[in-house]
Amino acid sequence: MASRLRPALLCILDGWGHRPDPSYNAILDARTPNYDRMIATCPQGLIDASESFVGLPKGQMGNSEVGHMNLGAGRVAVPELPRIDNAIEDGSFAKHPLLAELISTLKKSGGACHLLGLASPGGVHSHQDHLVFLANHIAGAGVPVWIHAFLDGRDMPPRSALECVQAIEAGLKKDLPIRFATVSGRYYPMDRDKRWERVTLGYDAIVDAKAETTVKTPKEAVEKGYAAGQDDEFVKPTVIDGYRGMKDGDGLLMFNFRADRARQILTALLDPRFDGFNRGRVVKFAMAVGMVEYSAALNPFLKTLYPPEVIKMGLGETVSKAGLKQLRIAETEKYAHVTFFFNGGEERVFDGEERILVPSPKVATYDLKPEMSAPEVTDKLVDAIGSGKFDLIVVNYANSDMVGHTGNLDAAIKAIEAVDTSLGRLMDAVKKAGGVMLVTADHGNAEQMYDETTHQKHTQHTLNRVPALLFNAPANVRSLSDGKLADVAPTMLALIGLPQPQEMTGHSLLSETARPVVLAAPHATAAASD
Repeated sequence: MASRLRPALLCILDGWGHRPDPSYNAILDARTPNYDRMIATCPQGLIDASESFVGLPKGQMGNSEVGHMNLGAGRVAVPELPRIDNAIEDGSFAKHPLLAELISTLKKSGGACHLLGLASPGGVHSHQDHLVFLANHIAGAGVPVWIHAFLDGRDMPPRSALECVQAIEAGLKKDLPIRFATVSGRYYPMDRDKRWERVTLGYDAIVDAKAETTVKTPKEAVEKGYAAGQDDEFVKPTVIDGYRGMKDGDGLLMFNFRADRARQILTALLDPRFDGFNRGRVVKFAMAVGMVEYSAALNPFLKTLYPPEVIKMGLGETVSKAGLKQLRIAETEKYAHVTFFFNGGEERVFDGEERILVPSPKVATYDLKPEMSAPEVTDKLVDAIGSGKFDLIVVNYANSDMVGHTGNLDAAIKAIEAVDTSLGRLMDAVKKAGGVMLVTADHGNAEQMYDETTHQKHTQHTLNRVPALLFNAPANVRSLSDGKLADVAPTMLALIGLPQPQEMTGHSLLSETARPVVLAAPHATAAASD
């Protein structure tokens, strides 16, 4: 166990992956003197953040939800994607009593079932196979199904929706009452930053079949969007001919299995107290169901197919039960990740836990302001480090992920440089306070900004490993072992000086054995000689 330093800062650089190839690599293309200095001088290693290392299927990239759950849990936390996949495969989903209740309720009310969610095989917020299963099962039981398809272009290539729609249509049984109702780029119904001017467009199409455009097929909706210069993510809400809107007595099923980007549209649809925008008509649903639990505030209005599996004695709970103080801080886009997801998908605040939310900038897309709110986050974080109040601090910098998702290489480079400036300030503050900082990431993104296979911008996450760097390390720590995200919580406990609970199956990365530099940084040599 390392000697205790205070505070122990876990700095999560969202979407900052490791890729030695400099081509279309915003991280290696950026000027990063502080990150380079850490690579040249700090104990370091590489961490797996995708596939089975975080509980996901082979070939499935990591994501922010799964990443933060593994970071906080100290064990491989089984995510919702394989959990639902397994339930479909073993037949238990088809026998789910809540699914039977939904079907029975709608048969009595005479209503249709509206399936809402991200129509994509991306596997981050949803999977289109789940949509196909639900549509066939519900319609096969005699309940008409309307599909409200949200297009991806973010966890998938920017213009991949035609293939997705084609695959969904091929999977739907032709003799059943299943029809597409609306098609919307995820930018509108899946906003999570209270940009209600976006959500209202999705709401109006879904509820009242009101949109600028009506087309005959979902394929035509996508093609019209492309003709207007809109990638999948930004296709304006479009109504499919024949859809007349929701009716009282209908049912709703949200099939997204990630909470953060489903909350706002569900709140607008279900919460009678909602006042984010003028909804006009509010539908009286016979029943509403969610694939997962989206928030405590939504629980009174919809039932949950797959409630969260409780994660006991994660990093936050362990620190709290030891009577120590902790802080979680991030800007809006990643605040849920350092709180809700890091705490195992629970909204509770532990004793001794404080939180700081910094508003994200109000811009259309973050390539327009690649620094986002990193300076403001850092201002508050430096104060917290210097306060002497906290034993553990967890911070997320959103830039490399959020700007990486735009596919804009020049902007992503600026985003990386903004984060590097913040890293320099954190290094000074941690050194002055006598603390220690572990810098890592939840998954890759900005290190791959162009896809030479599809010849499109690369906007999704990657399968690459992520860096781990220990700044101001204890004297006996000479390197970090390679590992997985579940090893980060045990590492932080070792730095804080707390024993690892038996529930954690990860291993501390701290090592007293020296090893060569393993991280790629073309500027590192220069930084070491500065």
